Amino acid sequence: MRPELVVAAAKKGGLTIACGESVTGGLVCAALVSVPGASDAVAGGVVAYTIPAKVGVLGVDPGIIAEHGVVSEEVALAMARRAQQLFGASVGLGTTGAAGPTQHGGKPAGTVCVASVGPAGEFAVTSHHSGDREAVREAAVADALAVLGHALGETHHQPVTRLEQA
Repeated sequence: MRPELVVAAAKKGGLTIACGESVTGGLVCAALVSVPGASDAVAGGVVAYTIPAKVGVLGVDPGIIAEHGVVSEEVALAMARRAQQLFGASVGLGTTGAAGPTQHGGKPAGTVCVASVGPAGEFAVTSHHSGDREAVREAAVADALAVLGHALGETHHQPVTRLEQA
């Protein structure tokens, strides 16, 4: 889903978005705020790239990381919940993954976990992408925009292979 469609859907629904990003390194929030009028829909974002940042800034429970791994839907959900809380947003988004070229947290390069929390419920998806770091991160942004579209009720635009309620 294109960023302008995500922003338009949020504005139409009177909703705001907050991002807690790791593998995408702020690219999702940057894509959203590149849209004119995004300030009506984007509350803010946090890049928590390391485990200490995920725990210290986004409040991810170290027990969740120990049990499920840093690259997991559970961690993405925890990041989304905290981003939503930090910014008082309607919808929170979390991204984590292994951009490569090597594995991260026991998950192979190309593994991406994205989650959202909001009025439509909690959703999480894990995808596997090929290519170099840049290609994986670009695919992760596309996954995140699709998850946001789903969270905002725009499910007919989602390219994500699997999207389940958490």
